[in-house]
Amino acid sequence: MRFVFKTSYDADIKWFKHGAQLFWYILLLAALIALPLIFVWTGNPYLLGEITAVLIFSVSCLGLMLLTGQTGLASLGHAAFMAMGCYANILLLQAGLPWLIAFPLSGLLAGFFGTMIAFPVLRLHGVYLALATLAMSIITGDVIDLTERWTGGVGGMSVPDIDIFGFVINKYANPYAFYYLCLVVVVLCVAAYRNLLRSPSGRSFAAIRDSEVSAQAMGVNLTRTKATSFFLSCTAAGLAGALFGHSATFVTNETFDIVMSITLFLSIVIGGLGFIHGAFLGAIISGLIPVLIANGRTLLSTSMGININIPGLESALFAGIVIAFVLFEPMGLYGRWLKIRTYFELFPFYRKDMFRRQKSYLKTERVQ
Repeated sequence: MRFVFKTSYDADIKWFKHGAQLFWYILLLAALIALPLIFVWTGNPYLLGEITAVLIFSVSCLGLMLLTGQTGLASLGHAAFMAMGCYANILLLQAGLPWLIAFPLSGLLAGFFGTMIAFPVLRLHGVYLALATLAMSIITGDVIDLTERWTGGVGGMSVPDIDIFGFVINKYANPYAFYYLCLVVVVLCVAAYRNLLRSPSGRSFAAIRDSEVSAQAMGVNLTRTKATSFFLSCTAAGLAGALFGHSATFVTNETFDIVMSITLFLSIVIGGLGFIHGAFLGAIISGLIPVLIANGRTLLSTSMGININIPGLESALFAGIVIAFVLFEPMGLYGRWLKIRTYFELFPFYRKDMFRRQKSYLKTERVQ
């Protein structure tokens, strides 16, 4: 059992609590860097493509986690902001901008336009805000159709290759380079997220999540802070959308649909709201389900001669997992890991209700 004593503010905002934690994260990063070597040795890059998709999805989950898990603003329309980033990146590349400029600029444009669109609904709470963002996701396909001149509409448009100082990266031509590029983007996004949580803005986000009345009483500007959270969240979604476009190589009006928005939201619920680790765990689960279903169908078909072709099986399985987590583990996968770790650290003094959270901090908030 390890006791960590924090004797200063600097100790409280340190990146790592102790040296052992730093060691494990360095080991994890080293494993991710060495991972492609396994697929080079086996000669099968298919699973590497699935892992790359998880990395891309985790960037968008990080953005949604900042908005929903850290600030407490539910959003069911993040696929719309991914679409903004994807098409902005394509148009900027077609205009002749280098990828190193077009890529971050597409994220900023998605953040700006996403905030402008969402600004009128920032005063809404709970399910009303979720429904308003859901409407954005529903009309995304129609907006893409109406702007066919720039987006290609129903016919879609191809995504240019990534060109970095003459080195061309394509998912199918050199999947290993694309994997490392996505890994670098993920590491930078995690570093930005972690630094944001240590800043006054990050603490303001948490204050709004826990109690808007108390946050306002302490001088937090609710509208500005919510808009900042929405901007940063949409920026991350825009970056993920740009990478997703390069992964798909061709996008249409049906690429960023409402199912993707709902999957993003359910992923962070499964992973654990309010935790950086939860964004990755949720992205892994949502990315593994289609692979497990496909491999399970192949295994049953080849070994037993059973052909399972049930429409909507993937969605039904995902919904069942979400319902199980909501009923039995609201804190998600990472919350369950925290409980297990705390149980062994405090044994035999662990209390069952240690992680129970109050439904409301103030009675006045029950009328919102």
